[in-house]
Amino acid sequence: MKAGGVTISDPDILGGERVFVGTRVPVRSLFDHLEAGETIDDFLTGFPSVQREQVIAVLEESRAHILEPA
Repeated sequence: MKAGGVTISDPDILGGERVFVGTRVPVRSLFDHLEAGETIDDFLTGFPSVQREQVIAVLEESRAHILEPA
């Protein structure tokens, strides 16, 4: 599953901030939680509308982007 299919940016949802599809949960929140030392499970507990598969897809897409050769 690609992150593009699990996230959306729509001007009518949170002013266009990228969110997980089917929710109003900003993708930024995932990274904020991980940066604060919380686990994926902690994040999912706080945002039960987000699916684990969505989180994994976002992380995999981010990893692929960062590790992409120049």
